[in-house]
Amino acid sequence: MDWKKWIKAAGIRAIKTFAQTAASLITVGAVVSDIQWGVVFSSAAVAAIYSLLTSLAGLPEVGNNPEIHPPEYGD
Repeated sequence: MDWKKWIKAAGIRAIKTFAQTAASLITVGAVVSDIQWGVVFSSAAVAAIYSLLTSLAGLPEVGNNPEIHPPEYGD
């Protein structure tokens, strides 16, 4: 396995998960001072950690899951 490729793919997924979780916790039309930023960031951080842990099972972008991407797809 190419660890550099895995770290990059897992990191990108974790960052996207962080951003999506944070965005989902910010209420539309809320005043910035009313948002509980500690809750937003801590929840997003937990989601990003969870994303990294689930990436241990395999990332299709890296090509280590032949059921999703056959060898001829990205290798």
